[in-house]
Amino acid sequence: MATRRRTITAAAVLASVALLAPAAVGCSALDKALDCVQTADAIADSVTALQQAVENASDNPAQADEALDDIDKNLDEIGDKTDNTDVNKAVDDLDRAVTNVRTALRNGDETPDLSPVTDAAGELTKVCTP
Repeated sequence: MATRRRTITAAAVLASVALLAPAAVGCSALDKALDCVQTADAIADSVTALQQAVENASDNPAQADEALDDIDKNLDEIGDKTDNTDVNKAVDDLDRAVTNVRTALRNGDETPDLSPVTDAAGELTKVCTP
């Protein structure tokens, strides 16, 4: 019984590899899309961290800067990996929103409007979805 299970498992693995091999030839676009999705997911996590940091700004003001830095880093990464117009527009919109929040925080606004950041991050996630 164990030998049969191993044979079936091996056949399934070989069939999967055979099906994926032709796709691997043209996987550059798929790789870029996957990178986009992964980076958009990381940005979403950073936006969540930013929201929490702003809520706790009186306890740890540097935490918001760290979250903004993370978003900036991820935006740079995704911008370098794509030539998609929609993705680039979403990256630019999110970059502007992050800059506005950073400016507001530096100007003493303890509760800046984060809705442009969340809206732009949502749009980025939408355009990155393959």
